[in-house]
Amino acid sequence: MISWVDCTFEAHAEPILAIFNEAILTSTALYDHEPRTMDHMRSWFSTKESGHFPVIGAVSDDGELMGFASYGTFRPWAGYRHTVEHSVYVHAAYRRRGLAKELMQRLLERARAQTLHVMVGVIDASNQASIDLHIQMGFTHAGTLRQAGFKFGRWLDVDFYQQILSEDVPPL
Repeated sequence: MISWVDCTFEAHAEPILAIFNEAILTSTALYDHEPRTMDHMRSWFSTKESGHFPVIGAVSDDGELMGFASYGTFRPWAGYRHTVEHSVYVHAAYRRRGLAKELMQRLLERARAQTLHVMVGVIDASNQASIDLHIQMGFTHAGTLRQAGFKFGRWLDVDFYQQILSEDVPPL
C-alpha cells in the first residue's frame, strides 16, 4: 500500500536528491549536467515552502520514497502568479506502476485548491511516456521549442503542455 505524504527536507531531501541525480545522469528529464547537492535541496525546499508549493511523496510500506511531485513558479513576474510549472519523478525501481499518474492527480487537486489557473509541463520532446501521460491527464500541447536544450552531445527539443484548471478570474 502507498502512503501519500507532504515531503519535508528532514525526512525526504536525501531520497529526492537521489531521484533527481539519477534522472540527471541517465535521462533528459532534467537538462542539468551535474548532480545536485544537499545545499541545492535546502534551497529547493525553502523555495517550495516560501511559495506555498506542495511536495507530494509516494512512500512504500517499508518507508522508501517511491516518487514525488511538486510545482512552483512558472515565471517570476506578477502577471504569471496564477500559473505554475510542475514536475513528477518516480524512482527507477517503481516506474510503470501508475505512480506518476497518481502523483499528477494529487498535484492537480492541490493546484485547484489553491485557485491556480494554469499548470504547465515542460517535457523533453522525445519523452513519449510523459507526453502520453500529460495527454491522458487532460493537458494539451502548447508549443515546441526546437533545440532549446543540449545534453548527451545533442540538441534537444522541449514541448510545453498545459492544463487550464479554472475559468474563474482571480482577484487582483
